[in-house]
Amino acid sequence: MSRYERWNAILELLSQEGRLSVEQAAEALNVSTATIRRDFDQLAQQQMLMRTRGGAVAQSVSYDLPLRYKTARHADEKQRIAEAAAELVAPGAIVGMNGGTTTSEVARALAIRADPELGFTIVTNALNIAAELTVRQHVKIVLTGGVARPQSYELIGPLASGVLEQVTLDIAFLGVDGIDASAGASAHHEGEASVNNLLIGRASQVVVVADASKIGRRAFARICPIGAVGTLITDEGLSDEDAARFTDAGVKVVRA
Repeated sequence: MSRYERWNAILELLSQEGRLSVEQAAEALNVSTATIRRDFDQLAQQQMLMRTRGGAVAQSVSYDLPLRYKTARHADEKQRIAEAAAELVAPGAIVGMNGGTTTSEVARALAIRADPELGFTIVTNALNIAAELTVRQHVKIVLTGGVARPQSYELIGPLASGVLEQVTLDIAFLGVDGIDASAGASAHHEGEASVNNLLIGRASQVVVVADASKIGRRAFARICPIGAVGTLITDEGLSDEDAARFTDAGVKVVRA
């Protein structure tokens, strides 16, 4: 288990329990207490938790981990989701994309599959996606304005709307913190949710890309109602019952 995987596991345990002792965390993760103490100290320095005598307590009720800590989560599933998503994009298409680890994988899959003659255009508010694909000569990058959010590398705020109001998208891929068949798609941060709503509002087709851990979850800020989503691409962890709920709501479900 890598350090980032371990930190992610610690924070998820804290989100469930509210409080952890060093011994509890060490037993749960099968590592030494010395390792856990170092992890607690480093996470406390980043204000991801609060140190206590012999343990740690949750810093916040909602964990919006920095993007670099999320890359190890469900990595294989996200790559399969990305491959399935890339198959939906026609040569020369104009593609909208918000930030996140799953959409980052979609961007990479698109760059590999793209016809070098026709290429495609990506409109995004994600700094990391824009930076990674700028070197690809067959990819045209349109980056929104806005204020950068360190956790997700997404640009948010009213400056983003100026660009989005001027474009039309063939397809938009939406990464989410939660998606529910009745509540719709949601994000931890209201600024991200607002820009993401503008982004998908410009698209002819909206595709949510989310591993099964996001299904049935509701985050703080709603991005859009479920009626705005045309397709959900997820992994085999999605239950038949959940798949039926989305299908009944008019969403096409693809399990990659």
